[in-house]
Amino acid sequence: MNATSFTALGIDQSLVDGLSEYGITEPTPVQAEAVPAILKGADVLARSQTGTGKTLAYLLPILQSIDVELKSAQKLVIAPTQELAMQIVRESEKYGQIRGIQVLGLIGGAALKRQVEKLKQHPQLIVGTPGRLRELIEVRKLKMHHINAIVVDEVDQVFQLGGAGDVDRILRSALRDRQLVFLSATVSPETAGLVKREMENPLEIGIDPDQSTAKGLEHIYFAGEERDKVENLRRVIRHFNPKKVMVFVNQTETIGEVQAKLNFMGLPAEALYADADKMVRSRVLAGFRSGKFKVMVASDVAARGLDIEGLEMVINYDPALDSEHYVHRAGRTGRMGRSGLVISLVTNRQIFIMNKFAKELGISLEERKLYGGKVLEPREVPSSQGQAARRKPEDKDTTAKANISSGAADQGSVKRRPDKEESRKAPGPAKKQIEPFRGGKPSERQSRSERERKNKGAPKWLKDKKNP
Repeated sequence: MNATSFTALGIDQSLVDGLSEYGITEPTPVQAEAVPAILKGADVLARSQTGTGKTLAYLLPILQSIDVELKSAQKLVIAPTQELAMQIVRESEKYGQIRGIQVLGLIGGAALKRQVEKLKQHPQLIVGTPGRLRELIEVRKLKMHHINAIVVDEVDQVFQLGGAGDVDRILRSALRDRQLVFLSATVSPETAGLVKREMENPLEIGIDPDQSTAKGLEHIYFAGEERDKVENLRRVIRHFNPKKVMVFVNQTETIGEVQAKLNFMGLPAEALYADADKMVRSRVLAGFRSGKFKVMVASDVAARGLDIEGLEMVINYDPALDSEHYVHRAGRTGRMGRSGLVISLVTNRQIFIMNKFAKELGISLEERKLYGGKVLEPREVPSSQGQAARRKPEDKDTTAKANISSGAADQGSVKRRPDKEESRKAPGPAKKQIEPFRGGKPSERQSRSERERKNKGAPKWLKDKKNP
């Protein structure tokens, strides 16, 4: 028997066969460590890179431990966002139907009345977002007296999105001897505090703690001017030509602007907004998954925890806010041992951020440049690149200025010819305000202020002669 097989970990053959149908034959490292511990009923804190199979690491053992004869909610999974919750629902239904387990998703933004009606069908596995779960618990529609295991997926993000109070309320409403499983790519001080307060002798699982992102990822960045960022984004997408690419921005206000410009440039793009209603978000995600458009532009909140099959590339249009956000963005690609590319677009002043992430995350994050249809290291790009093109306008301008200066010096012997447009616009009397200088002294009756007033519109060479 293979020591790394799912059967060796204690998973039932029916579930193992179901995994095989989807091409999953060997457990990942986090699954190999977490599955036996969760099957034994231990409290677990699992820290592993995004995209390493954490969902199945807890889903398989809790599905196996559900009593199919008991028609009541027995397991609860809490997810920070609607999209992640629905992904977990889909995975749960995929493998739960093998054992005849009913699964129900309870997420914010959906019709509350309809969810209450579905609870009457006595689902055995509940997956939901913190706010909606708490709401249904407080109105006593979601019964917690048979819930014996609670999983909090992406627990750090639950805290960041303001769900800490909801999670505390949910935990207090459950059985005292319930099993707790927390999973995250990173463990913040808040998460560590919750573990200490709520778990009893937890088993901590850390997979390759010095490597925060998946090993199959390549990390590079392109530096340029801020005003050229959209054009650089277009060039990068055109060059690498991925089937699907997710573009991250920091400000919600920027999402629509980037989307519109990409569409104008001929790159089909859609935007994913965190505050959009459930139907709109579902439509955008379904279109992206099916390949109806190439680019999805989103913020960190909107794309938190998303698992998009076949996503080959992630582009940080704006640098991630910190190394933790970088990890979560990078985790959208290169999942389950696959390869992926993470690209950041920065200005020269932001290069230090890339160096900081590389040091904090222990990854290779180096600069690249697009030149001659190739991606090169900066030292491989000819030093004269772009200099001639930039110099030409300056040379023309300098030459023009030199000609003007030279002409101004010789104006004493050349009569100025008034511009035709100027002649048409200027009224008749105005022509008499500036008299050509014929030599000799000004009239004694003319005051100095009067002379200065008349000199205002005169050519420089005329002013110089009148005011030696």
